[in-house]
Amino acid sequence: MTPSLLILTGAGISAESGLGTFRDTDGIWSKFDWQKLASPDGFADDPVAVHAFYNARRAGLLAARPNAAHDALATLEAAWVRSGGGFLLVTQNIDDLHDRAGSERLIHMHGELLRARCGACGDLRDCRADLSIAMVCSACGREGGLRPHVVWFGEMPLGMEEIYDRLSSVTHFAAIGTSGSVWPAAGFAEEAGRAGAVTYELSMEAGESGHNFQHVLYGPATQSVPNWCETVISEAFAA
Repeated sequence: MTPSLLILTGAGISAESGLGTFRDTDGIWSKFDWQKLASPDGFADDPVAVHAFYNARRAGLLAARPNAAHDALATLEAAWVRSGGGFLLVTQNIDDLHDRAGSERLIHMHGELLRARCGACGDLRDCRADLSIAMVCSACGREGGLRPHVVWFGEMPLGMEEIYDRLSSVTHFAAIGTSGSVWPAAGFAEEAGRAGAVTYELSMEAGESGHNFQHVLYGPATQSVPNWCETVISEAFAA
């Protein structure tokens, strides 16, 4: 069987680039109310506050840089594909650090902070500036309808059909820097296991779905991910 690898990444892979995680004891949702700042109802009730929250995060992202873990996954992708294998990187992160590191076969299942979407017409544009309720959609002319292109609580993640299709035939699966508590991503390891995949968890500590992994590597992503990348391709394509 031709090796096929699906990698899921979460906030832990970007933490060493200076971007906050969400569910740690000192994470973003311990300081802010997600119901007010990351839900359709919250945006409808107070779009000014929601824009201010994401404007600050966008500024932080623009100042961040990919780290060694992002770089290693981009290098792994190139080598894996060059060897003839199937590859997909699925990230729960709304940052663009994988993109900047050079990853190409990539799904942003929770959207992208550096894009804006019109709630009225659905127009999608790159966005590196602050958003506000005074801004007008360049496609339909509506004022106040622009929002960050991120998947809020209660909304459907993106790319799910392709992700589940890949999971049904994957030979290798890795979850990197994710808590294993956010669904549907928390169920990916179990899906991959049903397909007979070799499963890996790389994180600072065991996640909530840790029982679904055959191999675990604990430690900072900038250390564990490059080391894992060097070994997984040699194991997968061993003669």
